[in-house]
Amino acid sequence: MAQIVEGPTPSGSEKPESGRVRRNPGRNVPVAIGVGVGLAAIVLGSLLTYRQLFIPVLIFFGAVAFKELLDAFATKDVRIPLPPTATGSVGMLLGAYFDGPRGLIIALSLTVLVTLIWRMKDGPDGYVRDATTSVFTLIYLPFLAGFAMLLLAPDDGAKRMIVFVAVTVASDIGGFFAGAYLGRHKIAPNISPKKTWEGFTGSALTCMAVGAWLIVWLLDGQWWQGVIMGALVVCTATLGDLVESMIKRDLGIKDLGNFLPGHGGVMDRLDSLLITAPVVWILLELYA
Repeated sequence: MAQIVEGPTPSGSEKPESGRVRRNPGRNVPVAIGVGVGLAAIVLGSLLTYRQLFIPVLIFFGAVAFKELLDAFATKDVRIPLPPTATGSVGMLLGAYFDGPRGLIIALSLTVLVTLIWRMKDGPDGYVRDATTSVFTLIYLPFLAGFAMLLLAPDDGAKRMIVFVAVTVASDIGGFFAGAYLGRHKIAPNISPKKTWEGFTGSALTCMAVGAWLIVWLLDGQWWQGVIMGALVVCTATLGDLVESMIKRDLGIKDLGNFLPGHGGVMDRLDSLLITAPVVWILLELYA
């Protein structure tokens, strides 16, 4: 999600007659904004009407993201047992919401156990590869998403979720514009060559400002608590994006999906949220 520097590429730069360099932001901005507004409406609509409505929303988008990962791993002939992993993924989300961290951990443990046993019926060929990838997928997607359910569960869960999503999205927005139009110095050219330190700075400033505002307004916290949250979120959001980039580079694919026009696949929107959710949950538990 934190595409903090969908910054310029050599082919995306133009030099007008004035000599100024115009930067191509690297995506269809109007379409991306329209889809982003639609996603925001779905998330806010569910949270602000009856917060439990967000559970099926997360399960739906989680299922799409899960399929994107399965299809991507299939390009390398990796076989992830679908029945136990899909069932266990839903179980982790529901367990986290209804039984807290204990429910999340129990559901993960049982799902891993059943998955390892289920895969045995297909024989030893590729067992370690398939089992390892299955466990990685279970931790990377449903387990980390379970922390969003932990944020949602308390009485003020809707407000907690809004803070979590808004601060993480702020990293994307601030970094996108700063990176696209000011980006010069690359962060990790071997992993994600379009990401720059200028974009990271834009993400950091936006995250800290939004965090300070929302912590005070929605959760009656202190502004400095929001600043700390924003500073940590910009790091986790950026790392989340880099982790997904590593996965795509390892698999030799450009995109995990195209479900969201102007954004890519659902995993392209969830990558930063997944890594960020545990950090925000821990911080809010400490602030309480």
